[in-house]
Amino acid sequence: MSMEPENDLQPSDLEGDLDRLNDLSGNKILAIDKEYDESKGSPVFTVEGKYTTRGWTEWTQGFVHGSAILQFDATEDERFLELGRRKTVKAMAPHLTHFGVHDHGFNNVSTYGNLLRLQREGRVPADEWETNFYELALKCSGAVQAKRWTKRKEGGYIHSFNGPHSLFVDTVRSCRSLCVAHSLGHSLMDESDEAVSLLGRALAHARSTATHNVYYGESRDSHDVLGRVTHEAVFNVADGTFRCPNSQQGFSAFTTWTRGLAWAMTGFAEQLEYLATLDDFALDPFGGRPEVTGFMEKVARATCDFYLENSAVDGIPYWDTGAPALCKLGEDYLSRPADPFNSHEPVDSSAAAIACQGLIRFGHYLQKQGDRESGQRYFQAGMTILRTLLNEPYISTDSSHQGLLLHSVYHHPNGWDHVPKGQKVPCGESSMWGDYHLREAALLVQRLARNEPYLTFFGCLPA
Repeated sequence: MSMEPENDLQPSDLEGDLDRLNDLSGNKILAIDKEYDESKGSPVFTVEGKYTTRGWTEWTQGFVHGSAILQFDATEDERFLELGRRKTVKAMAPHLTHFGVHDHGFNNVSTYGNLLRLQREGRVPADEWETNFYELALKCSGAVQAKRWTKRKEGGYIHSFNGPHSLFVDTVRSCRSLCVAHSLGHSLMDESDEAVSLLGRALAHARSTATHNVYYGESRDSHDVLGRVTHEAVFNVADGTFRCPNSQQGFSAFTTWTRGLAWAMTGFAEQLEYLATLDDFALDPFGGRPEVTGFMEKVARATCDFYLENSAVDGIPYWDTGAPALCKLGEDYLSRPADPFNSHEPVDSSAAAIACQGLIRFGHYLQKQGDRESGQRYFQAGMTILRTLLNEPYISTDSSHQGLLLHSVYHHPNGWDHVPKGQKVPCGESSMWGDYHLREAALLVQRLARNEPYLTFFGCLPA
């Protein structure tokens, strides 16, 4: 393992860092709300410290308004609750019926889901009509996401915005929209009034991802390394056969784009936490609990181990584990803290922000299942990464910089990321998903430190 986690880092040890994060976070949310021109589209990433927009879809809008809701959750500052509520009603409705994307779990669970969760927890008044509004939104979102379906003999998958042939590893985290809608009693009503199980589709998608986007060192191809992840799996839509791995944002189909790896880590860890709340009979139609949790635990363990083995000693990864200029950093580059200011390849702090949550959640899950040793190892790794991100050079303390988490990378192959003057690779900038996931991971640990309810996406469901 290249990364060296602390042995006994407690959530309470981070409270000072978390308090500082909350102060910085609130000011940056207010600055974006005041200064950003929403007519240009959703803010995606920063250029010279100011948020701008560029991308394929409006996939970050839920992170913008969800950040305000998380800020209220962390601080009880009513300004952010009002902002998150108002902007969710104003801006998020198109996302509920957006059939063209695979991002419902990002946009809608981060907004409607967080607001409903605060009601369930008694943090905000549970007005009946408001509750019904949030529940209806989440039901619609889950069904619309499930409709974006490519059927195969072995099940199927939610296809990416590239089209029916394309399965993105990112989308496993959108399965939470299907899970929430299912547990709210909803299903997808398809042709001829066929009721399609949203839980069934979530599990089928997870299985397709585990089978085709993740590797297990079982000689699948010449680059089959345990825990390696490919961004995209490509299928023949005429007969459903798998054709090849591919990558949209990584270096190649045979290397691992680390943010895609992080999505798998957190997506499967969350699914395991959710499945633990269901009765056994709910999983019987889909192979039963041992089979379902078995393949998910296998993929979660493989991806978490691969991340730890291929990140720098402080837990921060470079943007792709096979990036061509990594060799110029020296053979021992993983034995040193990641260097965001190097001249060869960028780090991706947003991958670390997502991954640390996956490690904490998987570790917490394993400890509850009785595997204390493995659980503690993953939990401590996640905590160590979070502590790194909460301090310089990753936390943005400059009040004129709208970003919260520095050294995030969006799309390095396309050259979309800003390279500051005097630097040779992108650095010093932030992304909306990186900022959101740092806030989310920090809130998870803050609640653990204060013995408050454990933070989950399914906390919005009735008790």
